[in-house]
Amino acid sequence: MGEIWLITGGVRAGKSRLAGELASGWAAESGEGVTYLATAEAGDEEMTARIASHQAARPADWGLVEEPLALADAVAQAGEGCLIVDCLTLWVSNRAFPELRSEGAPSPQEVASMQDELLAELEAAMAAMRKRQAPSIVVTNEVGLGVIAEDAAVRAYGDLLGAVNASMAGVAERVYLCVAGLAMELKSMGARGVGE
Repeated sequence: MGEIWLITGGVRAGKSRLAGELASGWAAESGEGVTYLATAEAGDEEMTARIASHQAARPADWGLVEEPLALADAVAQAGEGCLIVDCLTLWVSNRAFPELRSEGAPSPQEVASMQDELLAELEAAMAAMRKRQAPSIVVTNEVGLGVIAEDAAVRAYGDLLGAVNASMAGVAERVYLCVAGLAMELKSMGARGVGE
């Protein structure tokens, strides 16, 4: 059964670098390859530059799957070896923001329905990760560590991502928090879920 390793933290905190280091270490030890599942879409020049920077940092022999929406299908179709999913933050944004921005502030019922959809898709993706022999390293962001957003759609997005992150962390064997380029392994520190 494939393990799930979750890496979370702020923007530019070293999450993708840590994912690459863990995957490279696993590949060197096992002799198997790495597949990178990218959820980003190049919607503007800045995002195009970010994607190019990530591509340049990855080893040329890694496989690549680009899928912004159908996470479970992409995981199921990824090749053998270690899988990096980078990242849940953009996957939730790609799935949720078109609806969150469609007609004014989303109602609590709409947000709850969207959360149910996201968690069902995440559950299917995690089941596909469990079927793999190699670990799946999943990258995400903690977006709610600052001020509360004024915009209702952004607040709803933060709530949705928080639910997705908590669900993933709840089943992951290893959870890392990256801050200012430093990583802490939270589960090795005995962290428990809220309410456990």
